[in-house]
Amino acid sequence: MYIPAPTLDDLLRRIYEKLLNSKNRINPTKGPATELSGVLLKIANPRMRLSRTEQKGTLFSCLGELLWYLAGSHDVRFISYYLPYYKEYSDDGKTIYGAYGPRMCSKVGIRQIDNVINLLKKKSESRQAVIQLFDASDIVEVHKDIPCTCTLQFLIRQRRLNMITNMRSNDAFLGLPHDIFAFTMLQEIIARTLGVEMGTYKHAVGSLHLYDKNRNSAQQFLDEGWQSKVPMPPMPVGDPWHAISTLLSAESKIRRGQEINFDTLKIDPYWVDLVRILQIFQYTNNKNKIGKVPQIKKQMNSQIYNPYINKRHAAKLAKNNIPEQKDFFI
Repeated sequence: MYIPAPTLDDLLRRIYEKLLNSKNRINPTKGPATELSGVLLKIANPRMRLSRTEQKGTLFSCLGELLWYLAGSHDVRFISYYLPYYKEYSDDGKTIYGAYGPRMCSKVGIRQIDNVINLLKKKSESRQAVIQLFDASDIVEVHKDIPCTCTLQFLIRQRRLNMITNMRSNDAFLGLPHDIFAFTMLQEIIARTLGVEMGTYKHAVGSLHLYDKNRNSAQQFLDEGWQSKVPMPPMPVGDPWHAISTLLSAESKIRRGQEINFDTLKIDPYWVDLVRILQIFQYTNNKNKIGKVPQIKKQMNSQIYNPYINKRHAAKLAKNNIPEQKDFFI
């Protein structure tokens, strides 16, 4: 089955319609679900990686998970700060066995991201630029979490970097939007490193499924109707790795409750906005700091993040019984 779409929201609509109507039932470990098998998804514009809906308009957890990968971390405290449910998938209460970061960045001492970049610099049309995440050893013993992603392949064609992700399994409601965000961001990072533009993003899945517990939420997503089509800003041209290092350092400080001196961040406004998003996430988790969020929002360089900031800010104000500032949401 082939499901193409121009944006993430368009893709999710087509997927949820098919899964809600599917008669193919499965009963895996995590609960009963409907399934589509052997599916190829395509997003023509990978920068349209963020949902604009109330149901799936997640930015903060998507960014947090991406940075967990890029940090090469398997620390459960890191990722559960953004996605608390990850605690359920730790074998030892400290680490996540199937974490992608160590496998991408230091698999038995092999930095797979670096190897892909170096290979494509030498042979731009190579078909060997593949990152492997799922490993044969992953099913020798029982673990609470093993990678759903098998491989990430990068192909330069006509001076554009196309990406093909192969998944053994994908939760269409919770996992898929996060996967597409993280992998298309990685696609753009590698494209900028190589000095080429982004091409298309394809996502092949063996078992694409919707758990029964998420059926009502998927229907609510469809009931919202069509959303505005707004891409993330383009990543700045040039090697992004200094900025990524600065972003990772800032993330670590913010997650630990430290303040950031933005005057010392010598990075493009694109990356500064991502630091501010992390700071907003931290402040909205602290009722003593949530009052600082309006000022941070005013300092954002791009307004495309405003709906996500507004949504989180409003939810946290309501949770803490703090009156809304009417002009904040303008």
